[in-house]
Amino acid sequence: MNAVLGDLPTWNLSDLYSSPVGTDLERDLKRAAGEAEAFAKAYEGKVASLDGAALGSAIARYEVLQDLMGRIGSYASLYYAQDMADPQRGQFSQNVSEKLTDIGSTLVFFRLEINKIEDADLAEKQKDPVLAKYGPWLRDLRVFRPHQLSDELEKALHEKYVVGRAAWSRLFDETIARLRYPFRNEMLSEPQILDKLSNKDPDIRKEAAKSFGKVQGENIGVFSLITNTLAKDKEIEDRWRHYARPQSAMNLANVVEDEVVDALATAVKAAYPRLAHRYYKLKAKWFGVDRMPYWDRNAPLPEHDDRTIPWNEAEKIVLDAYGAFSPALADVGRKFFGTGWIDAPARPGKSPGAFAHPTVPSAHPYLLLNYQGKVRDVMTLAHELGHGVHQVLAAPQGALMADTPLTLAETASVFGEMLTFQSLLKTAPDKSTRKAMLAGKVEDMLNTVVRQIAFYDFESRLHIERRKGELTPDAIGEIWMAVQSESLGPAFTFDDEYKYYWSYIGHFIHSPFYVYAYAFGDCLVNSLYAAYQSGLPGFEGKYLDMLKAGGIKRHKELLAPFGLDASDPAFWDRGLGVISGLVDELEKL
Repeated sequence: MNAVLGDLPTWNLSDLYSSPVGTDLERDLKRAAGEAEAFAKAYEGKVASLDGAALGSAIARYEVLQDLMGRIGSYASLYYAQDMADPQRGQFSQNVSEKLTDIGSTLVFFRLEINKIEDADLAEKQKDPVLAKYGPWLRDLRVFRPHQLSDELEKALHEKYVVGRAAWSRLFDETIARLRYPFRNEMLSEPQILDKLSNKDPDIRKEAAKSFGKVQGENIGVFSLITNTLAKDKEIEDRWRHYARPQSAMNLANVVEDEVVDALATAVKAAYPRLAHRYYKLKAKWFGVDRMPYWDRNAPLPEHDDRTIPWNEAEKIVLDAYGAFSPALADVGRKFFGTGWIDAPARPGKSPGAFAHPTVPSAHPYLLLNYQGKVRDVMTLAHELGHGVHQVLAAPQGALMADTPLTLAETASVFGEMLTFQSLLKTAPDKSTRKAMLAGKVEDMLNTVVRQIAFYDFESRLHIERRKGELTPDAIGEIWMAVQSESLGPAFTFDDEYKYYWSYIGHFIHSPFYVYAYAFGDCLVNSLYAAYQSGLPGFEGKYLDMLKAGGIKRHKELLAPFGLDASDPAFWDRGLGVISGLVDELEKL
């Protein structure tokens, strides 16, 4: 119990398994291994000869196995996320991962053999309703067909993953979880020190920023080695698979065309001056200076609402905002509270940041937060709850089709945040509070759109440069500083240690080129929210249908009912116009 924040919830993972040494977990691991063997015995080498009904039945059986393995893997990764500094948890997670990789290795043949079936032959088989049900999954699987390697190579890559990319990712996670940053008389974890960068006191912000930069700098050799190795690993695999560009594999997985992502990145970069540069110039003026130090980027305004919001109040704020839009949406949101589905306290060793883990359709999602009672933390709750609600609504699509492409995965989260923000804005008691709230929202949007596209630009440049040879920590730092200056504009000064600030961003390690999905989601939601505000008939129903669709539809089909099209360049300008409009309002205030 925290005296100020109240009773913060923690996960109850027994909805998945009783414990890491439980007989239920051991039983399911054995069952998964046995069923995978039986599946391979029944179908390996025979997939092409199956008729539509038999192939549909095989996929249904494969789906049940995926749900079972997903449940085991989810449990191990969530158990590890609770304390990444605990070597026993790390060992448990790794051992489970290795066992699942071995089991998965038995099943690799299935996708490969499906992709060897000719288009016309598969279309004929899909006339059978048993197979037709899996049409969206087959469609998304087939996009990787031109990039598929031989069966032996695919199996080798699958088996080596745990000692390759996954091992380097684990090294990154455990390094970050163990690092401590000296601050006055304390040694703080990464989430705790970064939280100080939005403190009202400029001395605290400066001290925290310097301490963070110093510790990252002292460990930059490890972070650079991890980054160089993973970029090279990706380049080798991309070359073998004949991907045109470093981004292409992620775009394909996101079911979005290279051109659409290019249009988004181009539109955002062209808007840097009218968004970030203009806003931060305004912020510098409010602070009475021409240029601000980099640690003032997220500094609250003097009028900022810096009260501490207890957990039960945060829960009410978010659920009320969801409910005002859609009682059905709030009903799903309520399932997360008081049920062990959320882990909220900031603890040493705990995974930093926040996430929503969908687990598997036969279970339920789990949300991780590092809740410290700020308005921004309430927004994070609204964001992650949006993911969770989306995951619950999409679960009936089943283990193969519930997952949403990343480009659409941020839709419900950003929309939930927008609903919560607008609801808080309505209750602003006066003009100065309204100004501070608008400024906070603009900063969140700049962090989601401008900052994430700058991250995407950083990755693009880094991966291109890495193809010429290994990059020194200084060379990586130079790319980072160039991108930051371009995106944030002339209102900032950057001290030397800022060149190490790229090194804590987990997305670069875990999922290269993921970051544009945030900007995609934010601009998309801005356009969606504009349609909602303009009173589009039946908006709530259309929105819930979109969330329930999970991964069965592509962005064109999903956005059509709202009269939106992401392949139209004007689409992105409309989304960016919403941010620009908020900056206009701030200039008037």
